[in-house]
Amino acid sequence: MKSLLYLLLLVACSAFGAMARDYEQVNDISYSAKADAYSREQLKLDVYHPVDGEDCPVVIWFHGGGLEFGSKQIPEQLKEQDMVVVGAEYRMLPRVEVGDILDDAAEAVAWTFKNAAKYGGSTRKIVVSGHSAGGYIAMMLCLDKSWLARYGVDADSVMLYAPFSGQAITHYNVRKMQGLPPLQPTIDRWAPLYWVRGNCPPLLLTCGDRELELYGRYDENQYLERMMKLTGHMHTWLYEIGGHGHNDMIAPSFLILKNKMKELLAK
Repeated sequence: MKSLLYLLLLVACSAFGAMARDYEQVNDISYSAKADAYSREQLKLDVYHPVDGEDCPVVIWFHGGGLEFGSKQIPEQLKEQDMVVVGAEYRMLPRVEVGDILDDAAEAVAWTFKNAAKYGGSTRKIVVSGHSAGGYIAMMLCLDKSWLARYGVDADSVMLYAPFSGQAITHYNVRKMQGLPPLQPTIDRWAPLYWVRGNCPPLLLTCGDRELELYGRYDENQYLERMMKLTGHMHTWLYEIGGHGHNDMIAPSFLILKNKMKELLAK
């Protein structure tokens, strides 16, 4: 696995960005119909896009922060790459519950499906991604179809889900709200592993070194990969980024993501 990763990192990975073009960023777009004050303040997104883009891939990015902190962002590694990037904010624990967060994320994805074309994006080329808590969100939207279905979107219409170091068991801060410590693992309806299914879109899992990752995160993802393949899902891929911890793994994960997008778009 690691030898394949190092090969990927050595290969020039300019999957996108081949054309010289102008880009612009539109900030703080309200995407939600929720009317309470916290939702009106929080539920906004930024869109970064080619000025003259058409039929471009779209990456929806959910930030990390343990579902408790952080803010929306457009990752630098996705800029000037001939793609549309949506950085979406969501409400946070403990002011809301995890179901509210997942509902927010689903609403942001639904907004993207409805509005991608305005920014030169294609609804056939949407990728849902994020790091840590954002990776957990991406996993849940992928595997539990009910969240996107609330907004009239089939989770299987997404081209690729690509969580970076996402939690596959019940998120540790959800368990904290249940009175459990971080190292007490559980798998309930708030765990991506609970919803394993063999008929979902491609799932790209990236994690840091198993000895350096947060709370055994790599091992969770390895089990998820195994269970997905046992259900017949052969398009689950797991990459371990040797020598990199929970945050250091982000930059090389973008290289893997862009290569996988290039591969899928070529088919």
